[in-house]
Amino acid sequence: MIEEILNQHAEKPFDEKVIIYNEIISQLYAFIGVEYPVLNVQLVPMSCVEGNDYNPNKVAPPEMKLLELSILKDGLTMPVVVAKQKENQWVVVDGFHRTLVCKKVPQIREQLNGYLPVSQLNKKVEDRVASTVRHNMARGTHQVELSAKLVAFLKRNDWSNERIGEELGMDPDEVLRLRQITGLAEAFKDMEFSKSWDIK
Repeated sequence: MIEEILNQHAEKPFDEKVIIYNEIISQLYAFIGVEYPVLNVQLVPMSCVEGNDYNPNKVAPPEMKLLELSILKDGLTMPVVVAKQKENQWVVVDGFHRTLVCKKVPQIREQLNGYLPVSQLNKKVEDRVASTVRHNMARGTHQVELSAKLVAFLKRNDWSNERIGEELGMDPDEVLRLRQITGLAEAFKDMEFSKSWDIK
C-alpha cells in the first residue's frame, strides 16, 4: 500500500515529497504506539530551526571540522532534537552544532535539500533546559560554569534542589556546588541558619 502511494508521487517536487514523508512517518508513529521521539523523525526547513540561547556545550574548531567531515562522509546518523516555538518555528534542544554544520556547509545543505531531520519534544522552556543538560552530560560534554547558570535558571523557576538533582542525575552536593558557582548569596538565600551567632 505504501509502495503504491510512493510510486504515484515519485515525480513530485521535493517539497511535496516532504509533506508525504512526514505524514507517513506520523501515521507509522501512531501505529507503532511507542512514544519515543526518535520514532517520529520529521523533515523541517533548516531556516525555521534556531539554536537556543542557553546551550552550554562548546565545540573547539578541530572538533567542528571533524563533525563536518563526519556528516559529509556518513550523513546525519541521528535527528536534531527540537521543541516547537510556534507554527513553522523550532528551537534546538540537542544538536546545535549538527544544525550549524548543516546550515553552513553548502554541500550538506544541498544534499538535505534545505531540510533538517528532527525529533520533537513537547516541553516548557525549563524542561527543555533540563533536557539539554541531560543530553550534554550523557555525552560527557558540558561546561561547569554554564551548567551552574542553568541550575540557577531552574532554581529561579521554582525547582527545588531535590528536583534539579533528580532531573539532571546529580547528587545534592553536586547541585549545591553548581549553585555556589553562580554566587553564594543566590545559593544560600533559601537556607535556614541558626540565630545563635546574632550580634546583640
